[in-house]
Amino acid sequence: MTSTAVVGSTGLVGSHILSTLISLPTISSIHAIARRQPPSNDPKLHPLVSSDSEQWPSQLSTISPPPNIFFSALGTTRGAAGSVENQRKIDYDLNLALAQAAKSAGVKVYVLISSGGASASSMMAYPKMKGELEDSVKKLDFERTVILRPGLIVGDREESRPVEAVARKLAGLVGRLGNMFKDPWAQDSDVIARAAVSAGLKALQEDAPKVWEVGQSEIVKLGRTEWKA
Repeated sequence: MTSTAVVGSTGLVGSHILSTLISLPTISSIHAIARRQPPSNDPKLHPLVSSDSEQWPSQLSTISPPPNIFFSALGTTRGAAGSVENQRKIDYDLNLALAQAAKSAGVKVYVLISSGGASASSMMAYPKMKGELEDSVKKLDFERTVILRPGLIVGDREESRPVEAVARKLAGLVGRLGNMFKDPWAQDSDVIARAAVSAGLKALQEDAPKVWEVGQSEIVKLGRTEWKA
């Protein structure tokens, strides 16, 4: 049996990670760190709810025994945050603080939902902060680190992203012709979530790479082609 914790469980990908974990009989417990109560009362779900995100790392540290796998699907947009600086406080600073807390607590496998094109050397703010987070997490030296790099994430977001909304609509239309036309550049949020859970479990139980960077084609393979609930 596997114990888990997840942050970002009310978001687009994170909500699917949570529902996927709940559906698996091999998962014994799920600690969901969030600002609001998750929409489930499953007995193995243990919400850790606080509107003050600065408390989240200490909440993670209180889980005993520590979870085997920690999933981070935490992220926001510049529009929702109000500025690039405020976005960085969540996408980089808070994510890193949670990863550090997970490492200190004894978590074995860390799974991060990052982004295609993430690079610390990027000239653009979003891929740069994602790349810097990846580099910082790798330095924490978990037993296994899994980093998923999806392309365009297809699904219904709560906040408005006009440009992405057009691209997601296009991806949906293309997807009607067949997933083969969409999957190389856009992945469904539930497929990404299943890939994250699958990779996390493989990293815990198998001879996986110490740092496993999961690109778009492998996300589709793990989350759709090979997925077995």
